[in-house]
Amino acid sequence: MRRREFVSLLSGAALIPFAAHAQQTERVRRIGVIGVLAKDDPEAVSRVAAFQQALASAGWADGRNLRIDYRWAGGDADRLKKYTTELVALGPDLIVTEGSLAVAPLLQATRSIPIVFTNVVDPVGSGYVASLSHPGGNATGFTQFEYRISGKWFELLREVAPSVSRVAVIRDPRIGPGIGQFAVIQAMAPELVELFPVDPLSTAEIEHALTAFARSANGGLIVTSGSTAFARDLIIALASRHRLPAIYPFRYFAQSGGLISYGPNSVEPSRGAASYVDRILKGEKPADMPVQAPTKYELVINLKTAKALGLVISPSLLSRADEVIE
Repeated sequence: MRRREFVSLLSGAALIPFAAHAQQTERVRRIGVIGVLAKDDPEAVSRVAAFQQALASAGWADGRNLRIDYRWAGGDADRLKKYTTELVALGPDLIVTEGSLAVAPLLQATRSIPIVFTNVVDPVGSGYVASLSHPGGNATGFTQFEYRISGKWFELLREVAPSVSRVAVIRDPRIGPGIGQFAVIQAMAPELVELFPVDPLSTAEIEHALTAFARSANGGLIVTSGSTAFARDLIIALASRHRLPAIYPFRYFAQSGGLISYGPNSVEPSRGAASYVDRILKGEKPADMPVQAPTKYELVINLKTAKALGLVISPSLLSRADEVIE
């Protein structure tokens, strides 16, 4: 063997242990993720996939340089509080969560651990951040929409079912957005339309309230954003059983059999959250990272459900739809 080849081979061999050692000693960062849905919910699976894919694109891999501790509440407020306590006690580098019902107890538990939230309505009014442009504290993230979209839900419901004169509104009374969304619908509804708030504190209460509401004719249903995703199969089944035209806040309701949905993409914020996680782990502060709002809203119509309810969707409404489910 020539001397130059031997020296080159020896140098390369010497570098292997150093490279392996560097890989072994790469710092592992730790984050917590609190999901409001059940772990096996298809929507939760989609959100996790988008989140992890975006993290991987930024160079983060669970099990290599990142450890992710997931907790799934399944819509249970008590479980959310329990998991909040658990994750804060672990002392992670940051915590990712979604929805107002989860953010509130998290901010009560820590004002030092960075928090990235998604799918939150009115974070300023709820006191989670000082302003959208400059949050000022340890939390930032992605909003769902402004309250005025609630009025759009009412307009679309009346457009798809003009005979509706009574409307049940499922909202979460435990959080400000639940109250605010209902207030906007009240302001939009003419005097001839009766509104009936339904507070979804349990599936049994939802079923009892909608069954009682459906005993009278010309009813319709608006499902606001909040802690309703965990009960969507039940709500959609009740709307079908009682022949209630209904509008929902997200695409996955219509994809699960709901009549019509209007709202932002519910998976895309998970990609955005990953980008914020990357920036915070690299040294940026949540206080200086603006809260971002959606730029596009999707109208989805389930024609199969419309036909089952005996509704004819106008060509003009169909032409405005982003997706029509046959």
